[in-house]
Amino acid sequence: MANELIEHAIEILRKNDQGTYTVPTHGLYPFQWNWDSALTALGMGYYDEDRAWVELTTLMDHQWEDGMVPHIIFHKEDEGYFPGPDVWRTGRSLPTSGITQPPVSGFAVRRLYERATDKAKAAEQARPLLAKIDAWHDWFYRCRDPHGSGLVALIHPWESGRDNSVDWDIAFERVPTDGVEPFQRRDLQHADASHRPTQAQYERYIYLVQLFRSLNWDNSKLHDASPFQIVDPGFNGILIRSCADLADLAEKLGHPEIAARNRARAEAGVAAMEALWSEADSQYLCFDRKAGVMIKNASIAGLLAVFAPIPKNRAEQIGARLMDMGKQAKYLVPSQPVGSDLYDGKRYWRGPVWLIVNFMISNGLARAGQSDVVDRIVSDSLSLIEKGGFAEYYDPMTGEPCGGKTFTWTAAMVIEFLSNADREAA
Repeated sequence: MANELIEHAIEILRKNDQGTYTVPTHGLYPFQWNWDSALTALGMGYYDEDRAWVELTTLMDHQWEDGMVPHIIFHKEDEGYFPGPDVWRTGRSLPTSGITQPPVSGFAVRRLYERATDKAKAAEQARPLLAKIDAWHDWFYRCRDPHGSGLVALIHPWESGRDNSVDWDIAFERVPTDGVEPFQRRDLQHADASHRPTQAQYERYIYLVQLFRSLNWDNSKLHDASPFQIVDPGFNGILIRSCADLADLAEKLGHPEIAARNRARAEAGVAAMEALWSEADSQYLCFDRKAGVMIKNASIAGLLAVFAPIPKNRAEQIGARLMDMGKQAKYLVPSQPVGSDLYDGKRYWRGPVWLIVNFMISNGLARAGQSDVVDRIVSDSLSLIEKGGFAEYYDPMTGEPCGGKTFTWTAAMVIEFLSNADREAA
């Protein structure tokens, strides 16, 4: 069965492969997405190492001069997606969006290098990426942590990858809808409307895009101008892990200055994360920087933080929290607790299970020696695949596949799970 799943996963990756980049799925997402590409490269590395490096290289080739790596790269025209280049208007020779996404590239580059069959060749492919990822990390702390807290803020929900999370509800009320240009959504042509963000949320998404566009996408201004400034522990956990892994790889490849900068960022970030810890919830919580208050919602963001090298006692508490959640949810890990009043098992990030988050959580827990909960997460993830195929996400109670089909990063994560690499490391 494992070999058949891997073969099917590889078939999906190849189907969605555009030569130098991969689309998440045809129709719904016809371009290159930032963290999709980095995680997809991991799956590619099992059957074509050179192609995996091309995926990351293509992504980083479209880095902005200030260091930001955009969340979408519009390699070719496709009217089936909104908002397209005509909405973003970022002025790039090859159009891109103007915001970013979770920076998993440092983690991906190190993992590809460590698994490489030819280390000398892998080092040659990795070296050009080190400085680019280091510059991206520098951009985060320069432009999204202007007061040097050690933690960065999101300025748009799309940056988190968790577009319609319950975490954003209260803060999103500050975002007006007045003056939003008329638009026609395209996502509802490809997916069930009950699985997607609402129209009201989309209007606020577009308001923020228009606001940032009016500032000419000047990243020295966008943080302070945004009415939405959220410190997300999951996002910061990914950034911290990327910094730590980039530091380790840079040290191995003879770049001590890059290593030192990123190690310092990771250490400062881990220390700063303590301010987001909720003893009552046994996990981290989001912080609304604009309002100066914690967001009292125990979503998957505070569990995803275990992907970072957080203190072992915190990882153990998160592991226990997940096992407790597993008593309510049939399949781990729901993006919003099943018992929450705002839980919606089919609507994007308000309840469904996502295999990419399952992978990162299980990877972090494996590093902390939490093998029992890792086994549960991996088992649930593979059960979802067997039940519903390679979907974008799944209902945590019924296992119903939701969103897009034949999804690239879901396939890549299946390969990761079946490799047993993380469980063997634990």
